[in-house]
Amino acid sequence: MALAALDIYGMKTYTKLYDKICSYDNIELAYRKARKRKSSRPDVQEFEQKLKENLQRLQQELINETYQPLPLKTFILRDPKTRKISKSDFRDRVVHHAICNLIEPIFEKRFIYDSYANRKGKGTSAAIKRFNVFKRKASSNGVKVHQHEENGKKYNNNYVRGYILKADIRKYFDYVDHNILIQILCKKIADRKLIKLIEKILTNHRTPHLGKGMPLGNLTSQFFANVYLNELDQFVKHTLKAKHYLRYVDDFVIFHKDKRVLQEYKERINVFLRTYLQLELHPQKSRIKPLAKGLDFVGYRMFYYYILLRKRNRRKIEHQLNEIEKLYKDKAICKETVDQTLNGWFGYMNGSNTHNLRQKMLKRVAEW
Repeated sequence: MALAALDIYGMKTYTKLYDKICSYDNIELAYRKARKRKSSRPDVQEFEQKLKENLQRLQQELINETYQPLPLKTFILRDPKTRKISKSDFRDRVVHHAICNLIEPIFEKRFIYDSYANRKGKGTSAAIKRFNVFKRKASSNGVKVHQHEENGKKYNNNYVRGYILKADIRKYFDYVDHNILIQILCKKIADRKLIKLIEKILTNHRTPHLGKGMPLGNLTSQFFANVYLNELDQFVKHTLKAKHYLRYVDDFVIFHKDKRVLQEYKERINVFLRTYLQLELHPQKSRIKPLAKGLDFVGYRMFYYYILLRKRNRRKIEHQLNEIEKLYKDKAICKETVDQTLNGWFGYMNGSNTHNLRQKMLKRVAEW
């Protein structure tokens, strides 16, 4: 199905990737990536107690094609939105990195510029900057003066021109179709052993929908999510020829001066998703709005002239600050940890109009 959508990958395919994935150097590199910022976790420390032995055993299992991923550990995360996260065993996360080390560069150069999730040099800050560029272009850099008459007097009203389609794909990670994903991967990967390994990882995630779904929290899920929706990106850019489009995971926006054009885009995108990817737009979260009105995107409330944190994200930070204060006063953490946490939050807020919030947080911490 997906193969018929757009031929964007060209003729070249890669046939001998599996042997490179199984190389000890690649597995060791994958281990270093998997442990990054996680070295204090018990499962990582346990793996490292017999590091060389564990890496060699993993290598041999891959070479012999006897590797089997362990069952995922699932837990509920409320931050504040409730999400089901499925965590892979550390040794399986090493395998995920080993795969992505080899195949990510192959697909990365075929992704569009304006895909911003789980890619080097992208992220929410870059998405916000691009959002601001597109909104100015779609509105011809500002406002239009509209004159009207009321009770014999003439008035000037300023309003922002242009519209935005803000769309969300319904239950995206639950409904990614494994067969379609494999077809997309096979456009570039002609290596039976590697495809078989990827299928093992996909089917290790148990879902109510047979042959569908990927777990939230896995590196491979994040990467495959971009591979899968790159089909949509190419359709929007090359078939619809939408100039001002950007996507972050399963959320995307398109800007245009004409509301009717965006309505046509929305209808054609929904047909494409259903036909080629067995997905659909979320009916309540996919709307066309005037640029003058605010909308939620990448954790922020985006307005034409300013950007605010979403209320639920602000409440989340305030709740975490209460917890940090308690830990600090109980001497469970030091001042350096508090400062690092604050810097992390301020980095997240970068690009938004949150000066007053940051000053309020700094003042509160100074009083501890």
